[in-house]
Amino acid sequence: MAKKQIRELYASKLRELYERGEFWEIKRVLSPAGPRAVVEGREVVVLASNNYLNLANDPRLKRAAIEAMEKYGWGPGAVWAIAGYHEILAELEKKIAEFKRTEAGIFFPTGFAANAGTIPALVDQGDLILSDQLNHGSIIDGIRLSRAEKIIYNHCDVVDLEDKLRKNRDKYNKVLIVTDAVFSMDGDIAPLRDIAKLAEEFNAVLYVDDAHGDGVLGDGHGTPAHLGVEDKVDIHMGTFSKALGSSGGMIGSDREIIEYIRNRARTWLLSTGPPPAVVAANIKAIEIVMSPEGNERIRRLHANAEYFRKGLQSLGFNTGKSQTPIIPAIIGDTKKTRELAKALFEEGVFVVPIVYPMVARGTERIRNQVNADHTREDLNKALSAYEKYGRKLGII
Repeated sequence: MAKKQIRELYASKLRELYERGEFWEIKRVLSPAGPRAVVEGREVVVLASNNYLNLANDPRLKRAAIEAMEKYGWGPGAVWAIAGYHEILAELEKKIAEFKRTEAGIFFPTGFAANAGTIPALVDQGDLILSDQLNHGSIIDGIRLSRAEKIIYNHCDVVDLEDKLRKNRDKYNKVLIVTDAVFSMDGDIAPLRDIAKLAEEFNAVLYVDDAHGDGVLGDGHGTPAHLGVEDKVDIHMGTFSKALGSSGGMIGSDREIIEYIRNRARTWLLSTGPPPAVVAANIKAIEIVMSPEGNERIRRLHANAEYFRKGLQSLGFNTGKSQTPIIPAIIGDTKKTRELAKALFEEGVFVVPIVYPMVARGTERIRNQVNADHTREDLNKALSAYEKYGRKLGII
């Protein structure tokens, strides 16, 4: 195709996205991440961040990063598998194992890379992956990159999962059950106890993505700890980019499995690692989350989540099945969802409209994510704005 034709093709596709309201309006943040920030020049209460424990701007993480940069330099120099890695990465991987309560751990440049690389490494042709209907896009892409067959089971439906296991288990060499622990758009929790029982009964491998549970549930250790099934989960995936306030992905598992992943996951083998400064900040973040201070932050986080959830519900908003600090206000209409988000921002509350294809049509929503250091004044300001414009737009 001629260059002009290519440009016109994608300009047309872009116009279609705008016409359907299925586009991202990405705002500029002009201050450090926190419960309040300066966004597009306006001081706002932030309800659009994964920074649950308010560690993203913690001076201890910054200090650890600076010290590591002074000792090891800025860039890692090459892909770890080729040129080796600094001793600080080995220290982080020991911390990951301690945090996930597994024999060993491995660090990936991003959480997306952890899923996109690990899932294809674990399965092969002749294997089957059973995946929850609402799993994260990084899981979906990891499955697509694998050579295994896939079957989707209904969201958090253990009866459907059991039925699919019973009908298909004997047709495949290995079966990998993959699920988010906390679902990022609804804030609900996977029934891991029941899923773990099925994995054991049908001799399946259980892979749990706990990106939104790490640092939030189970005294910070995550959803499997919260539900008492840590030892039943075979592959524990998590991230540093949410409650831990930093960047990167992690896997915890048995030592042999971790070393196999290290040798087979292309997103680890072929990715240059992040700067040593990031690695050092991650170590400090784990130490804080596992300390008594971490427990206090988690307590404040859940108190704020309960307060805000009840506040939205009392106004008449549908918060779905939220059980965590992810609290959707489900609107069910793309235009009204975008109008509400825009109005809230004008009132000094930063939220993001979530529309198709991120969620199914008819379930459009604003996803609210509270912070351990939101004050009651912050949350009341947001609730007041929700009430004002929810009524004005005919949503409540």
